[in-house]
Amino acid sequence: MERKLVSIQRVLEIIPIANADAIELVRINGWQCITKKQEFSVGDLGVFFEIDAVPPESEIFQFLWQTKPRGDATDVTLEPVKTPRPENFRIRTKRLRGALSQGLFMPLATFGLTGVDEGEDVTERLGVSKYEPPVPRGMGDFNAPFPGFLPKTDELRVQSVPTVIDELRGHPYVVTMKYDGTSSTFCIDPRTGEFHACGRNFSIIEGNNLYWRIVHKYDLKRILSESPHLAVQGEIVGPGVQKNPLGLVESSWFAFNVYDIPQARYLDHDQAREFLGRVGLPSVDVLESGDAFAHSQESLLALAEGKYPGTSNEREGIVIRSRHEMRSDVLAGRMSFKAISNRYLLKETD
Repeated sequence: MERKLVSIQRVLEIIPIANADAIELVRINGWQCITKKQEFSVGDLGVFFEIDAVPPESEIFQFLWQTKPRGDATDVTLEPVKTPRPENFRIRTKRLRGALSQGLFMPLATFGLTGVDEGEDVTERLGVSKYEPPVPRGMGDFNAPFPGFLPKTDELRVQSVPTVIDELRGHPYVVTMKYDGTSSTFCIDPRTGEFHACGRNFSIIEGNNLYWRIVHKYDLKRILSESPHLAVQGEIVGPGVQKNPLGLVESSWFAFNVYDIPQARYLDHDQAREFLGRVGLPSVDVLESGDAFAHSQESLLALAEGKYPGTSNEREGIVIRSRHEMRSDVLAGRMSFKAISNRYLLKETD
């Protein structure tokens, strides 16, 4: 399921904020956003901008990045200075008056939207794009598009699809640590026999770059040549990647998926771990595993918080999956979703 950066959502609850006269919290889907007081009523539809949405340069959004003029900061009569949208601007998690705001929620009338349905994706209609972090140096040149016979690596956040919790309830599950790095996929094309080292969207030309250094470090060409029907996906972490929050001294790689190409399916968790252990490939840490999933959204978000081992750095979060591969009606795909730590999001910097 492709992420809806901007969608039509219904107000499920309005929550007062202590000691705040002008703002309140509205709950929509699995998220909560700060809005002006009495701007919405329970049941109203509005336009929800998810975290990492980049709105267009428009008068409508000017309030998000405009600044007060220099001078007396307490003078409310001073008009904000109109400024262009900062290059690195995107919707983020923020805390105001002690309340957490996880996105932006605005009235339909602001955009002249009528006749829209709850859940409708209006990302393209409103000209919104997704923030992409700067590409780390030394990533290499593009060789070809991402192989079409493999799924890309991505999971939706639990707040965007809260009903997935009920789908997984009672089933065997596993929770793994989400590593803050750059996604990678390694495989052999079954049609041509060509080995691919891929980022999130492209195959990378062989050379002195991050992906191919990982290939050589873990002998991935040899390993996959002995099991050419399998592809491995994982996270590259270390110096020069996302400010190295794991505090590693050299580039490293941790697998989180093993994919059977001819069968067009991921291996079950235990099957994947058996293969990775047998060939000597490292995998992401398991934080919790059980026979009957019973978490709530709140308990998952609490579990998402913590530090990377041996550091004082907030970990990005967790990934939750069925221990046996199963389809999800809500996700329109495999049962796999993530919970991002709110502490991580609040401390996130460019």
